[in-house]
Amino acid sequence: MNKLKLRLMGFWAYKDLLRELVIRDLKLKYRRSFLGYIWSVLNPLLTMVVLIIVFSSMFEQGIPNYPVYLLSGQILYNYMKQSTDFAMSSILMNASLIKKIYVPKYIFTVAKVSSGLIDLVFSLAALFVVMVFTGAPVTGYLLLVPFVLLQLYVFTLGLGLFLAQMNVFFRDINYIYSVLTMAWMYLTPIFYPFELLDPTLGWLIMHFNPMYLYIHQFRSIVVYGAMIDATFAFRGCVISIVMLLVGMATFIRKQDEFILYI
Repeated sequence: MNKLKLRLMGFWAYKDLLRELVIRDLKLKYRRSFLGYIWSVLNPLLTMVVLIIVFSSMFEQGIPNYPVYLLSGQILYNYMKQSTDFAMSSILMNASLIKKIYVPKYIFTVAKVSSGLIDLVFSLAALFVVMVFTGAPVTGYLLLVPFVLLQLYVFTLGLGLFLAQMNVFFRDINYIYSVLTMAWMYLTPIFYPFELLDPTLGWLIMHFNPMYLYIHQFRSIVVYGAMIDATFAFRGCVISIVMLLVGMATFIRKQDEFILYI
């Protein structure tokens, strides 16, 4: 308990550094971009248009408000994918700074996942625009959106910490992870209905695909205007916490060896 308290105090002591790292990441992402942060809104909208053109004839029937259904899955999955990609390289990208001065190494990974969360919030503006134009239900359940995003953030942070320490010792993880996330995307009902899946595969996805838990909760709110299923919410919270604990434990255990490999 004392160790946890000390780590939390240490994290709080570097909150200003974390803020500056997040600001730096956002500025670098949109540096020399004419539209700047507007791309956080335009990018998911343009991607949605392309996907609707490709998949609407196959999957639109039977899915209420297909544009919102598609976009709600897309922006959540893209956040997880992009944030973990950046988190995976966070230690190696800051190797020169880590070698010169002492800073908690996890702060760089947390900054990558947190800056991605800000991008996700911008993307929600695109989703709201689509909801208004397509007549999606706007209910009080929208107040539960931060609850779902918190689950996703905690899960993504845990996975990012795990990948960051793995990438220091095993550089091929970049290539392996890109293949895994491609399969993960197709095994997550983003552009197709869950009911289309074979029952056995559907059961496996429902019980072993964390992204389905978060996307399902999110769609309950924004597509159907309904309350989150308590079972999905409970499982989503448990998986998020477990992933964070696994990521923290592996990162902390290996962080003293980073200096030998970066």
